[in-house]
Amino acid sequence: MDLRDQLKNLFPEHQESEQTKKPKPKVDFWLQEAPLICKYEKRKGKPITIIEGYTGADADFKKLTSKLKKEFSVGGSYKKDNIIIQGDYRDKIMTLLKKEGFNVKRVGG
Repeated sequence: MDLRDQLKNLFPEHQESEQTKKPKPKVDFWLQEAPLICKYEKRKGKPITIIEGYTGADADFKKLTSKLKKEFSVGGSYKKDNIIIQGDYRDKIMTLLKKEGFNVKRVGG
């Protein structure tokens, strides 16, 4: 029994307003036909994961980059139509992007 059920038991006459029923909006990205390319590199001796080939708007780049950074608790950025994530997270990123509906292709080892 959650809090909402307990409140209904205490106040049976109360009607919920539309404002409380409203669910949170889901973050939607522009899905493209061409696959995203997920590759691994080392820069200055440190591993990074690069996602190339996304042709969405800058706002979509920011949303997708922040979602990946929050999901894996790592740093990263987007530059020159590439999303750069610190660390080797290719497999995890590919499964997350596939859940979102993207077509992902792994490049390199």
